[in-house]
Amino acid sequence: MEEKIIHITSGRGPAECCRVVAMVQQMIMQEAGKEGLNITVLDSCKGDINRTLQSTSLHIKGKQLNAFLAGWRGSVQWIARSPYRKLHKRKNWFVGVEVFDVPAAGSWDLAEVRFETCRASGPGGQNVNKVETAVRGTHLPSGIQVLAMDTRSQLQNRKLCIERLQEKVRAWHSGQLTPIEQSQWQEHNSLERGNPVKVIRKVLSL
Repeated sequence: MEEKIIHITSGRGPAECCRVVAMVQQMIMQEAGKEGLNITVLDSCKGDINRTLQSTSLHIKGKQLNAFLAGWRGSVQWIARSPYRKLHKRKNWFVGVEVFDVPAAGSWDLAEVRFETCRASGPGGQNVNKVETAVRGTHLPSGIQVLAMDTRSQLQNRKLCIERLQEKVRAWHSGQLTPIEQSQWQEHNSLERGNPVKVIRKVLSL
């Protein structure tokens, strides 16, 4: 079983590129699901506009990952009119996709994690149930937090919280997802606009 970390960045591009990051993340996760691969969001940096992301990091696990990721690794060109600037002539938006090996496990001590329970919330802040089944875990040395509310079982949510938190802490130990590394990745010139690995022609929905 292989494991990788996928990092998608707008390269400090405009809001349209940030929207592409969010849509590319969705496409990769949907395709991974169809292939039977396990994929979760590790961390995301939101853009200034709703449903946009400056960057995002995913953890993917499964067999033959290199074959799946080969079609995404590099620059992705999205051809569409801007959904934010109707009269804007530009139609080409670029994002960068890079793949990292999952770092070797750093020090991990469950005693350094603080757990809290809370009510799982539905759309509009509506409580899914009256029992505190959601679990938030905080890794005290790094301040990294994870909230799991996938199931109605507090025990199962705690297990999911630990798994996801451990992955984020491993990435934190490696330095691959530190703010400094993300800043370097988001440098505008890091995106190769002349040779995209994938070209997508699709409306950029709001």
